[in-house]
Amino acid sequence: MRLVLYEPDIPQNTGTLFRLAACLGLAVDLIEPCGFLMDDRRLRRAGMDYLDRVEIVRHRSWQAYQQAPRGRLVLLTTQGEWAYTAFAFQAGDSLMVGRESAGAPPEVHEAADARVFVPMRPGLRSINVALAAAMVLGEALRQTDQYPGT
Repeated sequence: MRLVLYEPDIPQNTGTLFRLAACLGLAVDLIEPCGFLMDDRRLRRAGMDYLDRVEIVRHRSWQAYQQAPRGRLVLLTTQGEWAYTAFAFQAGDSLMVGRESAGAPPEVHEAADARVFVPMRPGLRSINVALAAAMVLGEALRQTDQYPGT
């Protein structure tokens, strides 16, 4: 299972997601461009000393990412068809989060093999991307029995 970040905007969220991936033993695909420099001190503060413990594969564009081998692409989106709790994850899935400011563009939605959402109260826009990723990854790892150390 992999975590995919589509053109992230906020270094603190990206650092938090890198740290999450390191702790869960997941590789990260980072689709550029990012809305910050990868050496941003805010990225390092959020990622702490975990950044050297995660495999990060950088892709210069969405088109470059599409050329890379991968399993099913599961997009986390407020426009999803499935609640993540009702979706059947597979061990080789790549779970993607979109940009904090704009989500994922239509071409990414169209390319996704599945689109899942986090159920929440009506009238609220969205959950922070790092928190949503943690929730969905937790369920995906539980379903596929891939939690490290269990």
